[in-house]
Amino acid sequence: MNERLGELKHIGIAVEDLDEAKKTYCDVLGFELEEEMELPERGLKIAFLSAGNTKIELLEGISPDSTISKFVEKRGAGIHHLCFGVDDIKGTIEELTAEGIEMIDRQPRRGAEGSMVAFLHPGSTMKVLIELVEE
Repeated sequence: MNERLGELKHIGIAVEDLDEAKKTYCDVLGFELEEEMELPERGLKIAFLSAGNTKIELLEGISPDSTISKFVEKRGAGIHHLCFGVDDIKGTIEELTAEGIEMIDRQPRRGAEGSMVAFLHPGSTMKVLIELVEE
């Protein structure tokens, strides 16, 4: 196990249409829907699917200015981010910053499931957006 980052908690996938994505991921591929929510303040609809010891997070932008809408417009649907658990998010942010990692969130904020989260800038991680979630 990684000493700094814990287990992979979920894989975030940006989609154009959440209902269509659920048909593919649940009805065709067989993943089980665990939870669905709408976060209008963030312009998002989200579905969490069970995928063994991790989750798949399907994300649909419901407002044109949401980060997911902008992502899909620029890059198309696809993998948006990887999320890893950490014990001490503030301490991890400090350690990563000291190691030269650029953070999108220098201070943690509430995530979709209520836990504290922070994102690493993809410019520091080979163009992969990484989310930290405090467990």
